[in-house]
Amino acid sequence: MLEIITSPWPWYVAGPLIGLTVPTLLLIGNKSFGVSSSLRHICAACLPANISFFNYDWKKEAWNLFFVFGILIGGFLATYFLTNPNEIVISESTIADLKEMGITSFSGLMPADLFSIENIFSLKGLVFFVFGGFLVGFGTRYAGGCTSGHAIMGISNLQLPSLIATCCFMVGGFLMTNFGLPLIFKFIN
Repeated sequence: MLEIITSPWPWYVAGPLIGLTVPTLLLIGNKSFGVSSSLRHICAACLPANISFFNYDWKKEAWNLFFVFGILIGGFLATYFLTNPNEIVISESTIADLKEMGITSFSGLMPADLFSIENIFSLKGLVFFVFGGFLVGFGTRYAGGCTSGHAIMGISNLQLPSLIATCCFMVGGFLMTNFGLPLIFKFIN
């Protein structure tokens, strides 16, 4: 029983559980699954009501804030209490490509060459954390939602805009990985 709690679940268990979130939210409270809207709710709660975009009854969506807080707490708990006995497997060609860009640490979930405290106030940190974060935030507002909202909730509701947005997210990710990231590393290394 303890192993169920302390080790990773296979995709065929975790995937359907994530998928069942959609009908559960719809049946229990007619709510849509998504995370990016929580930032708008936080801003609406904290900023003056004279900004029209934030002038709405955010308290009706407070459940979303608890949901996101639960994701945050779950991430911290998983980091400190769960262990994965298996080493993360990365293909040799990917390792070679990353080494060409100056990324040499492959021991954790995220490369320490990019995601470390030391990089926060560097050019790398500015590019990846500040500029990258701005692009993610802008993209979610422009697309009318985030990847989880469109790919999990929107597609399961057969919404064509969500299918288009998800395809664009994937194409953008492929282009950034294969063309944008190597170009960025040429300038910041």
